[in-house]
Amino acid sequence: MANKNVELMRGKPEVAVKKLAIPIMISMLLTASYNIIDGIWVVGLGQVAIAGIGFVNPIFMILVGVSMGLGSGATSSISRFIGANNHEGANQSAIHSIVILAVASILLTIILLAIQKPLLILYGASGQSLVEALNYGTPLFLGLFGFMFANGASGILRGEGDMKRAMYAMIISVGLNTVLDPIFIYVMNLGSAGASLATVISSLISAVVIMYWILIKKDTYVDVNLKDFKLDIDITKDILKVGIPASMDIIFLSVALSMYLVFISMISGDYGVAAFSSGQRLYFFAIMPLSAIGTAVTAVTGSSFGARNGDYLSRSHSYGSKFSILFGTVLTIIFVVFAVPLATIFAYTPETSSLIPEIANFLRVATLCLPLTGAGMASSYFYQGIGQGSISLIWTIIREILCTNCLIYLLAILFGLGLTGVWLGLAVGRALAGALNYVYARHTINKIRKEFKN
Repeated sequence: MANKNVELMRGKPEVAVKKLAIPIMISMLLTASYNIIDGIWVVGLGQVAIAGIGFVNPIFMILVGVSMGLGSGATSSISRFIGANNHEGANQSAIHSIVILAVASILLTIILLAIQKPLLILYGASGQSLVEALNYGTPLFLGLFGFMFANGASGILRGEGDMKRAMYAMIISVGLNTVLDPIFIYVMNLGSAGASLATVISSLISAVVIMYWILIKKDTYVDVNLKDFKLDIDITKDILKVGIPASMDIIFLSVALSMYLVFISMISGDYGVAAFSSGQRLYFFAIMPLSAIGTAVTAVTGSSFGARNGDYLSRSHSYGSKFSILFGTVLTIIFVVFAVPLATIFAYTPETSSLIPEIANFLRVATLCLPLTGAGMASSYFYQGIGQGSISLIWTIIREILCTNCLIYLLAILFGLGLTGVWLGLAVGRALAGALNYVYARHTINKIRKEFKN
């Protein structure tokens, strides 16, 4: 099975991107559904609980960012070794990735537990919303080890083109989370803390399954034996030169999200934060298919770059971008047409029903950026594939900090458009940056093709 996956990555790039993207898409949608499921069940706890959990989201994104970023570093490094027909290099890259994940898990647990309360206060959480935020965040960060390995170790499988088994582990995990959420929240009366405990336990199961395949069953292309670990600075750098910027990508998204929350809290208090948090859950869910296509682009372009095949490199990015634009367009249409029914999912109680119009407004406006955002994401993942993660990070800063936040301030504050101005700023800023990112990626590819002479 593993050899077939490797051969797929070495074959026609359009076929490889499409076949690899679909299982990743399912897996990432399932990952995003953690947040969706939590959001649905906590509605019964009231608007303050929704807002409290919403304040945790930027910090939670740091965890997601580091785990997925290190996973991307493993994917990029392993796929480039495979493209260069260096099996031992791929093995060592996988071993180093696991060690890096373990060290990062310990450090991140300490850091997130230390900074969560001051950050929550900085975002605008106070009173009962702060209590709910701490109830949700503390168990989540204490149990982040499982989440780190569920996401990070999946990058090892993806590096060799084995996307399906990561998906299978996630199906088990999300199924458990769906069952455990109502039990912990309502039956055991744990409230917000119950939602995070369900996430921790279910993600730990996913991590155990993946590590079983890699370390015990040993039927992967890479041969991982932790007893063979001997620190190799070059391989560590090879993983981290993509893993750190990829982690910083989502950390900067978290910083940007924090800035959005400050603006929204200034404009509309807990009402605006609750509406944004609910709408953002659906937006984040929509981004997952686009991230899946991008992850497939990372693996295929990494293999093409390792093999010094400029034609396949170009075709991988071009097909991934077109696929993302098409998918993003379909998602935008769905959100615009079904805005009210989708909003009702997160505001189905009498206490929260007043949120429905604003959540629907968010969905109709903010998701208009998805087609061009998709093209930009395929381009950012292309940079990760060729080992230039810092360029991907720069485009994240341009998109979220420069373009989007500046437009939010202009439209929402200076022009006085309120929450609608925030949603417009999100849409226009992300669409503009996505288009520019795509153009720059094509320029980079043309330079690489001249260097490879094909």
